Amino acid sequence: MRNLKRYIGLLVLIAFVLASGISALAKEDVKININKATVKELTKLKQVGPKVAEKIVDFREKKGPFKKPEDIMKVSGIGPKIFEQNKDMIIIGDKP
Repeated sequence: MRNLKRYIGLLVLIAFVLASGISALAKEDVKININKATVKELTKLKQVGPKVAEKIVDFREKKGPFKKPEDIMKVSGIGPKIFEQNKDMIIIGDKP
């Protein structure tokens, strides 16, 4: 009986670790089109809250669509560090 409890505990731990890894991988596959994304969608970017997301939307409405992903650094509040954290998630067209 004692071994059975250990075995079940081990299985639960393994399941938790696998589920955490899968969800982390799925999160990395998220792509955000910065020319079409809403404020809510833009907040999915790392280190981007609602205020910075609103600045991104305002910027593109005033200056037109971003030409390349790096152009997001022209928005106040988005610097090289935040861009580096998100560069694999940012797209500007329909395809990555």
